[in-house]
Amino acid sequence: MKKIQLTIGLLLSFALTGFAQYITAGKIEYEKKVSLHAMMKDYDDGNNSWYERVKSQLPQFSFYYFDLLFDTGRTVYRPGREVDNKGARMWGESPAGENKVFTNLITGKVTAQKDVFEKKFMVQDSMRKLDWKVKDEIRIIADFKCRKAVSRICDSVYVIAFYTEDIIPAGGPEMFGGLPGMILELAIPRLHTTWTATKIEVTPPKETDFGAPEKSKKVVTQKELNETVQSSLKDWGKWAARNLWWIAL
Repeated sequence: MKKIQLTIGLLLSFALTGFAQYITAGKIEYEKKVSLHAMMKDYDDGNNSWYERVKSQLPQFSFYYFDLLFDTGRTVYRPGREVDNKGARMWGESPAGENKVFTNLITGKVTAQKDVFEKKFMVQDSMRKLDWKVKDEIRIIADFKCRKAVSRICDSVYVIAFYTEDIIPAGGPEMFGGLPGMILELAIPRLHTTWTATKIEVTPPKETDFGAPEKSKKVVTQKELNETVQSSLKDWGKWAARNLWWIAL
């Protein structure tokens, strides 16, 4: 009898401590960090004096914040609190700085509002499917144990993600997801940009938080948006590809 009681006690303890760690609803704040100096270097045409002069007038990094609200079936990614990026504004607004993404994890559909050259596009498409390769590297992010995974977008643009299985929904910043848990850090080296979770709240979002982005005049799939922008940038040379990478987020 005592043995049975001990077994039941262990099972209850496991249920309380082992399963309670898994989070199914809440809010994640991401810090988006963009290296302005590295971005300028990409656009440098060999005039090193120009690069050094402009670099001295800008901070090395600009920072932006986004919120991801989620439950077991939905995620909403949207701009968060504002910060004063001193001096960074002269370089222009951050690419993908106003993106809003609603993802239905059950139906596999995405609705995203994207600002492209002062025009708003509404992307309605299926969730992006990436060929993730899970690695052995482990990193602690916002007190969560995360595992590394890598993939590519636009055929050749390397993407690095760290995800945690302790947060169940398979989401992440922008239109990224598809891993066995939530992405808490994302890096795209060729865009000199990272998204890192800085704060996680476990209070379930309100139903009103899951409203899809407001309707825009132009409704397209992600492929159609890429083709539209690519056509308009055909004379931009090497700078065209970089703009397409931002749009592909």
